Amino acid sequence: MPQGTIKKLIPDKGYGFIQGERGEFFFHHSALDDGVEIESLHEGQTVEYEEGRGPKGPRAENVRPA
Repeated sequence: MPQGTIKKLIPDKGYGFIQGERGEFFFHHSALDDGVEIESLHEGQTVEYEEGRGPKGPRAENVRPA
């Protein structure tokens, strides 16, 4: 499972961006792994995720702290 760092987090809007090995990935709070709340994440934190595609480009799915 790829790892990356939370580059930008906008918890009040429910999304953020992860800088991964293969570029930047958008993630929505609905893509967080079960039991993970967006409020528990912070910028600079290392996370694991699965790579996916959204309507506007790369999207992270099943995001969880590493």
